[in-house]
Amino acid sequence: MTNHEVTYSGALIAGLLSFLSPCVLPLIPSYITYITGISFADLQAEHPPGVVRFKTFLHSLAFVAGFTLVFVLLGASATLAGSYLKQHMQEMRKIGGALVFIFGIHITGLVPITLFLGEKRANIKSKPSGFIGSFIVGLAFAAGWTPCIGPILASILMLAATEANAAEGVTLLLIYSAGLGIPFVLSSLALHNFLLAFRKFKKHIRIFEIITGLFLMLLGVLIFTNGLAFLSRYFTILWGMI
Repeated sequence: MTNHEVTYSGALIAGLLSFLSPCVLPLIPSYITYITGISFADLQAEHPPGVVRFKTFLHSLAFVAGFTLVFVLLGASATLAGSYLKQHMQEMRKIGGALVFIFGIHITGLVPITLFLGEKRANIKSKPSGFIGSFIVGLAFAAGWTPCIGPILASILMLAATEANAAEGVTLLLIYSAGLGIPFVLSSLALHNFLLAFRKFKKHIRIFEIITGLFLMLLGVLIFTNGLAFLSRYFTILWGMI
């Protein structure tokens, strides 16, 4: 397993944790209703008509494409900035690792950090019609900064800044977006099942906050100590022995 495979796996997990965060998961039904224009009653039907499923699927894809575009551009920018500061990469890696660790502490809720509290996000009061409108809502979603998804996204951008070129940073953010977007699309296609699962899951959402925070704290330590390179070498040796 290469260093890239380790970081890509981390990006996919981070995307999934973003989806499961208290800032995103409870709002999924509202987002789906908003972007599709379909009534909540029709969406949550146990067996919605095929035309409803198809329309929901396309709107969801447009929404995911919107936030993916923003994340990818951020990833490319972070990598280019990292390349510009390459002569100070060791210092930047340590600073980045420390910041990611602090993000993790904040998300666990053990030591809330005032800077990350509150919610700053772009709001679209009247959604433009059609799939272009859903794409624009996706752009606005990505431009938002919430206490939950912000630190996770920032942590992935820290990783992107350590990549060698913009293409690798773009790939990292594409994978992060997949971790966030695929569950969203699947939920939109089976909202009835999603709501049933969410009612069972919401009692454990605090546990997932803590797990997310611990994951970021571990990621911060690995970035600070250059442990990702060690892990990639370890997995490469282990894979060769199998």
